[in-house]
Amino acid sequence: MNQFSKVAHHEWCSFFGNITLGSSVSLSELRELYHVVVLAYGAESDRALGIPGEYLSGIHSAREFVWWYNGHPDGKNLSPDLKSTDTAVILGQGNVALDVARILLQSTSVLATTDIASHALEALEQSSIRKVYLVGRRGPAQAACTAKELREVLGIKDLCIHINEVDLCVSPEDEEVLKNNRIHRRVYELLSKAAASAPSHPSSSQRELHFVFFRKPDRFLDSGEGSRRVAGVHFEKTMLKAVGPGKQIAVGTGLYEDLDCGLVLKSIGYKSVPVDGLPFDHEKGVVPNIKGRVLTDTSGDPTLLEKGLYVCGWLKRGPTGIIATNLYCAEETVASISEDVHQGEIASASTLPKPGRQGLLQLLENRGVRVVPFSAWEKIDSEERRLGNLRSKPREKLTTYEDLLKAATE
Repeated sequence: MNQFSKVAHHEWCSFFGNITLGSSVSLSELRELYHVVVLAYGAESDRALGIPGEYLSGIHSAREFVWWYNGHPDGKNLSPDLKSTDTAVILGQGNVALDVARILLQSTSVLATTDIASHALEALEQSSIRKVYLVGRRGPAQAACTAKELREVLGIKDLCIHINEVDLCVSPEDEEVLKNNRIHRRVYELLSKAAASAPSHPSSSQRELHFVFFRKPDRFLDSGEGSRRVAGVHFEKTMLKAVGPGKQIAVGTGLYEDLDCGLVLKSIGYKSVPVDGLPFDHEKGVVPNIKGRVLTDTSGDPTLLEKGLYVCGWLKRGPTGIIATNLYCAEETVASISEDVHQGEIASASTLPKPGRQGLLQLLENRGVRVVPFSAWEKIDSEERRLGNLRSKPREKLTTYEDLLKAATE
């Protein structure tokens, strides 16, 4: 936050909040107003599994759940049912999946000291969830999380960790992965240590976290009570198959098993959404590009460029990586912009003047769009901190657009 605030305060930077690309202003209008447009809006939709029962009640995407407990206005009304079942299944073993498991299993007295949304804390205080299953298609050597996030969930007090010892056996291909990848090696070591130190007879009061490997969901099971509610997941057991040097994929074995649960959270990947006028690869869920330069189609022809249009982050590469990954990704895109400016690929302000900031503000004013500048964002920030201070929390999130806009003007 501090780093981003420094950028937002820079004299060359203008912050326009409360603007929706596609309705407040179109991409083609932005390109008319500015010499360079960089799209960095990430991935705010979800990949679908495409299996039977996916839309039963009690099944949510991890993104929706994260928005709910983080106080995102669009996630405030999710209301996941945490009372009717003691078992939750999380599909996926990346950092988002771990974070969701942590929220479900962490003591609410600990969560109460964080900036978790109040409506989520109240629901979690009445939660009946005692067992959480983190299920992945591949093995512990391929787990997609990072060590820091794994340590956080393994460090939860009075939590019993279950890992099948057989799953920790590694093949020569796995050993090669672990030897060449420090992150995977560290994650594997943490899981092995957790398995070795787990008590053989956990107490009945303990909450449980089960790491389940080599399983892929085949279909969701209906409770059969006419409620169209999830009652479990039908999994196919998998095995790893080498498909090239250092690459293994999970393939089905034809063996199946059921896991009963009343809540499913799908953490199988985010998906970017296209906007009008933007070339988009629907199969990969990214904007076709070369080093951040947007291509006119998905053919990969480097001569077919959308001049002045660039992309970075998950919209450029797909939803993988952490903040550091996005940093390198942004540097690559900025290097492309700089190169194009110096080589005259982009018209200069002197040869082709464009309205820029003033033109955008005028267009938004004409449409009656209320712009929230950075100074107004700081008012929201200040109000959330003030409200949090009253509850001994870092901040109390404002969870409706109405409250956010009200705080922005006070």
